[in-house]
Amino acid sequence: MKKSFLVIGLGTFGSSLAKALYEMGHDVLAVDNDMDKVRDIKDSVTEAIQLDATHADSLKTLGISNFDVVVVGRSTDLADSILITLNLKELGAKYIMAKAITDPQRKILERMGVNRIVFPEIDMGIRIARTLSTPQLVDYIELTDDYKVEELIAPPAFVGKTLDELALRTRYGVNVLAIKRGGRVNAIPGPDDTVMEGDTLVIVGQNEKLERLAVKSK
Repeated sequence: MKKSFLVIGLGTFGSSLAKALYEMGHDVLAVDNDMDKVRDIKDSVTEAIQLDATHADSLKTLGISNFDVVVVGRSTDLADSILITLNLKELGAKYIMAKAITDPQRKILERMGVNRIVFPEIDMGIRIARTLSTPQLVDYIELTDDYKVEELIAPPAFVGKTLDELALRTRYGVNVLAIKRGGRVNAIPGPDDTVMEGDTLVIVGQNEKLERLAVKSK
């Protein structure tokens, strides 16, 4: 579904996020108080304008309540980050995602009611650590604090067995959502589908159960 995003702050994080969202087909308004950054991104988003988001009157002209998501990419200056977030809350932002670089900053943003807080550098470090520690793990998506979706290369013990024989739901409490094989995806695998060497299993479950599966499948 096409959504509208407002991205405030066009540093490395904000600009890459804005471009990616636009490439996915969403409407993206990118703003920054640095005109050079606005010029650099203007051809890669729906619209880019120079604006100081610490000024509530300037933000008000954008119609904040009309955006599905507002991203606050400015984080190096704590006072600016807090002021921008406060302005957005007062102007009726539906959903705010903010970048944080310190734990105290995260706590402040949480108390202000920010819907989602990200630590790009820390999150990437954790992501890489998890994939390095579990060679079969290709990628994962966190759905909530307790659940995630993982892409797991089928371990040797799974090869040649059907999903019914593996009984992953019974044994580990996880569900196989899809099986990737080459350039094809079996999006609705049945109990009689056999896991082949080189397959990637898309699995959903609680974090602790997925971790137990990963350990057992090494």
